[in-house]
Amino acid sequence: MLTDKQLNDIETLQKQCEVHDNLQLKLNWEMLRKRELNQLDFLYYEQNKLIAFLGLYAFGSTVEVCGMVRPGERRKGHFNRLFQQGMEKAKLEKYKKILLNAPSGAQAAKTFLIQHGAFLAFTEHQMKWQAKVLEAVEGFTLRHATTDDLDMRVRLDVEAFGVLEEDAQAMESRINNDEDTDMLMIDVNNETIGKIRVKREDGEAWIYGFCILPDYQGKGIGRKVLSKVVSDQSALGYTVHLDVETKNAQALKLYESVGFKEIHAQDYYVYQNKTDYK
Repeated sequence: MLTDKQLNDIETLQKQCEVHDNLQLKLNWEMLRKRELNQLDFLYYEQNKLIAFLGLYAFGSTVEVCGMVRPGERRKGHFNRLFQQGMEKAKLEKYKKILLNAPSGAQAAKTFLIQHGAFLAFTEHQMKWQAKVLEAVEGFTLRHATTDDLDMRVRLDVEAFGVLEEDAQAMESRINNDEDTDMLMIDVNNETIGKIRVKREDGEAWIYGFCILPDYQGKGIGRKVLSKVVSDQSALGYTVHLDVETKNAQALKLYESVGFKEIHAQDYYVYQNKTDYK
């Protein structure tokens, strides 16, 4: 597991990079803080200062990768060395899909990824709710998920998001019992038709994994559920945020209709791991 010092160093480096480059990095802190082993994290130090970092975040057969280098220490090969180590680890673990994550405005990262043969797969928009009056809603029930709901949660990921079943199983099992998190199931007429997860931290409430079975989409249920969750979290004093992929145009319009606006964007590139490095 990562030590407290390593976690503090990673957080400090993240802030330095974000301020210098005027962007926002996505490091999956939820997973970083719960590492059982540090074999998925690669850190380069000089004189007790963290110079570069690369993290691998596994979701079943898919692994996401994100990293950073201290301003002033770039173009010295630090990140390339960590990247090679990370890709060797990904090859060893036999991940079927490697996604490289970089802020949309990070031109240097884009150039690096393209030079290494990666191609843009999709863009994920980070959105923030702009306070507005939302109407009271009804016609559904939100309840906390139980262990009996795991199969339905996996089914929802597969049918609504197109996630591989093994990835959905790994992802849903991992997020069980997260602190300050509500995993809510959506019931209509005593039938479970969707789910939505709310993670609260540092005054922010983040919405994840919001989906409804395809047969129930387009009936206005999603907008009602979203309005209810946003209203509840806002009333508790939280700012409300979420991520949504560009290719999911229907979801993007839904969030915008409730009052969400884009504040950042992350590009995801697919990388085909090589067997050898020169």
